[in-house]
Amino acid sequence: MITPDAPAALIRPATGTDLAAVAAIYAHYVDHTVVTFDETAPPLSFWESRLADLAARGLPFLVAEEAGRVTGYAYASPWRPKPAYRHSVENSVYLAPEHTGRGLGGALMEALIDACSRAGVHQMIAVVADHGTPASVALHLRLGFAEAGRLRAVGHKHGRRLDTILLQRALPAGEESTH
Repeated sequence: MITPDAPAALIRPATGTDLAAVAAIYAHYVDHTVVTFDETAPPLSFWESRLADLAARGLPFLVAEEAGRVTGYAYASPWRPKPAYRHSVENSVYLAPEHTGRGLGGALMEALIDACSRAGVHQMIAVVADHGTPASVALHLRLGFAEAGRLRAVGHKHGRRLDTILLQRALPAGEESTH
């Protein structure tokens, strides 16, 4: 939930015109943090392909908009390419750096979970870099995810060896499904 002092954010499906802002938000995390293991920010064409692919799969790609500006985004992508994984997704959520700490990530994730449930997703998985800042893990735990495991020293970025924490949540549509 967004904190009372935060401006109201409109959470809506992403469009092609949002992708330059999405790319800029992600580039910040690529260049300045270890929360993503990408070492080079992908070009706009990557985001155009990502949006088209997710739309074709019926998976959500959402943005948060405040005062006409994209301030964050979240999407669900296939967990693994093999067909038996088709009802499991991995979530991604990123906020413009000046918009963190106000509940916007939680609002985006709640909307993403709802959209994935409506799309028939059974399991949502988060892969979180363990870099000493617990905010992302805490957000996922607060939203009903449970820690499913840890992969030790699987990443190396900015001179650091990094673990990833796997978190998992069954979605309401998935809890009733036998697929």
